[in-house]
Amino acid sequence: MDLNIIWFLLIGALISGYAVLDGFDLGIGALHLFTKTDEERRVMLNSIGPVWDGNEVWLVTSGGALFAAFPEVYATVFSGFYTAFMLLLFALIFRAVAIEFRSKEPMRWWRQMWDVAFSAASIFIALLMGVALGNIAIGIPLAPTKEFTGTFFTLLNPFAVLVGITTVALFMMHGAIYGVMKTEGTMHAKLRGWVNNTIIFFVICYVATTMATLIYLPHMADHFKAYPYLFLVAILNMLAIANIPREIFHGRDFNAFLSSSASILLLLILFAIGIFPHMVISNPDPQNSLDIYNGASSQKTLMIMLIVAIIGLPFVLGYTASIHWIFRGKVKLNQTSY
Repeated sequence: MDLNIIWFLLIGALISGYAVLDGFDLGIGALHLFTKTDEERRVMLNSIGPVWDGNEVWLVTSGGALFAAFPEVYATVFSGFYTAFMLLLFALIFRAVAIEFRSKEPMRWWRQMWDVAFSAASIFIALLMGVALGNIAIGIPLAPTKEFTGTFFTLLNPFAVLVGITTVALFMMHGAIYGVMKTEGTMHAKLRGWVNNTIIFFVICYVATTMATLIYLPHMADHFKAYPYLFLVAILNMLAIANIPREIFHGRDFNAFLSSSASILLLLILFAIGIFPHMVISNPDPQNSLDIYNGASSQKTLMIMLIVAIIGLPFVLGYTASIHWIFRGKVKLNQTSY
């Protein structure tokens, strides 16, 4: 295994970490407006209160790693998706402001305004991320100079939008399960009832996306045909999804959350297998595609970065684990809560 493949896997691991960790708080945001009372909405906000900003560190880290390890890919993606990334940044900032500002005033209209902002931004962020993944899978128009030749509206094709809706559904399911773990009483019962609805919503989107991928993007199945043992990943993914309602039924909420996390991880592994070794597929001219070799930094740079990652990654993992351990347990509201 060479350094290019190692960094492809490391960046995939960082994106997977972000999707698992920020996925549940985006899901909480997407479900936020389904609650009715101010107390219920405070419980929803405080379930993610201590961790939501730390979860976003994984997104920043993956962007930094992509910039250093695959600068050509970074330049093409960030210039091609410029408008989409500006909208994403705006939504991330607006969502953070909504969380912090909501509790500053007691007026109903004030809190209702920030509730809508928080929920809309959460859905929008999840949708944009799915649209980005969909476009990477289907391919974007690139010139021989590797520059994006389309527009923002080129990115809003039906397949990418379907992947975006599927991502929203996945995070809603993940968030509902996380909410079940963090709540008690009537709120716990309400969220438990939502889990099955979000699972149904996700499974419908998941089946539709899988069928569309097999029909319209046959290149995503090439590695599975060449190496049939890779179908084990797809089987494990289906088992992880099927295990969620089973664990919820038996009241094993943490196990359901682990299954949901595993399903997100396995979905991203399936995606990575489908596009490998490409990182940006050019459509309609595949000759202009960027892969892990023609878009990478020098071997010396990749080696230095690997040493830094080996030293730094345990600290990031330790910090993330300690924060979730310190703030484990059910949500208790007090005067300092959101």
